[in-house]
Amino acid sequence: MSGVTLQTTIADSAARAYFTALATVMDDTTPVMRAIGVGLVEGTHTRFEHAVSPDGQPWAPLLPAYAAIKKGPGILRESAMRGGLMGSITFRAGRAEVEVGTNKIYAAVHQFGATIEPKNWPWLVFRLASGMVFVGSVTIPARPYIGISRDDEQMILETIIDALDRRTGSRPL
Repeated sequence: MSGVTLQTTIADSAARAYFTALATVMDDTTPVMRAIGVGLVEGTHTRFEHAVSPDGQPWAPLLPAYAAIKKGPGILRESAMRGGLMGSITFRAGRAEVEVGTNKIYAAVHQFGATIEPKNWPWLVFRLASGMVFVGSVTIPARPYIGISRDDEQMILETIIDALDRRTGSRPL
């Protein structure tokens, strides 16, 4: 995933303790990590649909001149799912980690924001509702979509507890 991938450590002491307990009764926790990966991708898709960052902050709105000609149902969504950034979100699971990201080359620009400048010409050229535009640079605001929300943290905890319950036959307190 060369587009954008973030690494984070779960700070929730309960989730870490339950995962440690799970690892002692399960030889391979990869299936649990896969379940968490599926949940994290779903959470990321939900953030695209609501145009919010993992911490719940609304994304910067589109410029009105661009919004007037934009295709697709919302910010960072050119198509409902296929081919676009939202549809490219995937995960890789290991025994003790899940990596969520995308291989889209432009993914980091949208996650972190960027100023785009021309390489071979003195200007950038693109179309807006008002017609062709020639500018020296364009600043794209950060619209974070990859990350762990509070809902994601809860899903992770519940997934680990459910796996521990299935493995041991008793639900931890």
